[in-house]
Amino acid sequence: MSNQNVTAENILSIRNLTVDFGGVRAVNNLSLTLKTGEMVALIGPNGAGKTTVFNLITNAIKPTSGEIMLSGRSILGVSPDRICRAGISRTFQNIRLFPQMTAYENVELGLHSHPQYSLAEAFIRTNRARSIEKESRKKALELLEMVNLQEHANAKASSLPYGLQRRLEIARAMAAAPKLLLLDEPAAGMNEDECNDLIELVRKIHIAMQFSIIVIEHHMAVVMDLCRDSRIYVLSLGSLLAVGTPLEIQNNEQVIKAYLGERKNG
Repeated sequence: MSNQNVTAENILSIRNLTVDFGGVRAVNNLSLTLKTGEMVALIGPNGAGKTTVFNLITNAIKPTSGEIMLSGRSILGVSPDRICRAGISRTFQNIRLFPQMTAYENVELGLHSHPQYSLAEAFIRTNRARSIEKESRKKALELLEMVNLQEHANAKASSLPYGLQRRLEIARAMAAAPKLLLLDEPAAGMNEDECNDLIELVRKIHIAMQFSIIVIEHHMAVVMDLCRDSRIYVLSLGSLLAVGTPLEIQNNEQVIKAYLGERKNG
């Protein structure tokens, strides 16, 4: 597929993306770009198609038409595991952890999305395998420390409070060493203090790890703060309604009518 009009600085380029489920058009002719190292938000009412966009990027579902480019290369038809290895990782609207595994084990599992030694090497415990395992343990603990979960490393995921489970899922997504991190409603179910902590965490991750990030979020305070130096894409009924800075979006009459006006007291 042609790479025309895809600049080197665009880590992600979505063009004319459409997906139909039966007679329902969930995403309609969507175009979106993300520069390397940038963080943008994707907002809109429930049912607007936001999570569907993430599912399309990770090939959990296949588009009806359009294209998705990662660093100038098409990833249409690429299997989800290869997309992960290519540098895309995500969290989910509904937390998907391994509840009976410890926090440490959940993160370590994420590190193994990129196999670094063979099954035979693991079986006979070669020096190389042991060295890689030692490095993996160190990396897992560093990621837990980054999300302030180092004290909970040996706790089962199911025993952690909801907000800490959210942090753990972010750490596991980071373990795959992505170029592009997709965060699906990371502040869902959080109170104001927890949202403020999340803003600080995501900003710290963005700066320290230099990920490119797309955030889906309903908490407007979180969105406006995280994207204050970037831009926000607004979806409505699967179509792109508006794109702009937080100030432009807050003052966009179409957005206010379709979305923000409904949430001004929320």
